[in-house]
Amino acid sequence: MEKTDFLIIGCGLYGSVLAERITNVLKKKVIILEKRNHIAGNIYSHEDPYTGIEYHKYGTHIFHTSHEIVWKYINQFTTFNSYRHQSLAKYKNKIYQLPINLETINSFFGKNFSPDQAKNHLIKVTKKYKHDIDDNFESKALSQIGKDLYEAFIKNYTKKQWGKNPIHLPSTIFNRLPLRFNYDETYQKNSKWSGVPEEGYTNFIKKLLDNKMIEIKLNQNFNLKNNNYKVKYFTIYTGPLDKIFNYQHGKLDWRSLKFEKKIVNTEDFQGNSVINFPELKYKFTRIHEPKHLHPERASYEKNKSIIIKEYPIKNNEEPYYPINDDQNREKQKKYALTANKLKNFLFGGRLANYAYYDMDMTIAAALHKFEKIKKNFV
Repeated sequence: MEKTDFLIIGCGLYGSVLAERITNVLKKKVIILEKRNHIAGNIYSHEDPYTGIEYHKYGTHIFHTSHEIVWKYINQFTTFNSYRHQSLAKYKNKIYQLPINLETINSFFGKNFSPDQAKNHLIKVTKKYKHDIDDNFESKALSQIGKDLYEAFIKNYTKKQWGKNPIHLPSTIFNRLPLRFNYDETYQKNSKWSGVPEEGYTNFIKKLLDNKMIEIKLNQNFNLKNNNYKVKYFTIYTGPLDKIFNYQHGKLDWRSLKFEKKIVNTEDFQGNSVINFPELKYKFTRIHEPKHLHPERASYEKNKSIIIKEYPIKNNEEPYYPINDDQNREKQKKYALTANKLKNFLFGGRLANYAYYDMDMTIAAALHKFEKIKKNFV
């Protein structure tokens, strides 16, 4: 058996932050087991060899936070560019602002509403839905934006994204979508800091893990029954919660994604890093053009770009979005109780917690977990 102070399963953001803290603060040895052939989890970024364009293999990731502790921590390891994310949607061959704001409303309805007029218009068109609010995605959406905006930008996109009728999805998913009555087009309005690491996410993770006391083993699966490691303190598991227990309480449902990358012979394909395609005639939900994520890079080849189409698919070996309906929440509770029975095992991160986390939430959770771990060494 191989000996180590800590064993971390998963080399994504959560596991990497913990490995950095454990080695640099506690001075303890860490072995990281990663099932993929690369570090950095879903924020892995890679330079295309033909165009030199750095792209995010698992979909566009924009870092944003108002959490000062997180911001100070991450800036020890990377510098952010000035990129500010703007989302757009293509509906009936016309481009609209997302999230829905005053420009979206005026452009869609062919009006010139003031903020108050736009509010009054939505009050009028949502009135008949207010008395019929159930705790589901569709009823919540209709009560907030009305039938026309909902069916144009939200309903079919949601069907494609989740593979379910929106009436069978919880209303909490809709709560993540902002609605604005001004011309503010920034996606994360309340985030104090945002951007993309100038050297890319993978280089950021490499700096987190730049310690001789960290050993990374790629292409490694972890199994409780065939555990070949003798761990002095804790094993920290960041993978799918159901998988480690061999799905004994049933499989947790996730939505997964498939990406189709293509090099195009043009300097700029769509003028923005991400455009949504809410209509059902498109099987994909978004097109990413990663060249726009690094406006500070002047070395990109001028007459080429990369586009990446994003297709939602059924749960596979790469889970992305938890389907937090009642049935899955009950399964998650059972797994959490089972997990609590394991001695010297800790669980955390998006997959192990069966939760959707933004990057800053992931870092904050890892730092919080480390503070708990540290108490064992005081």
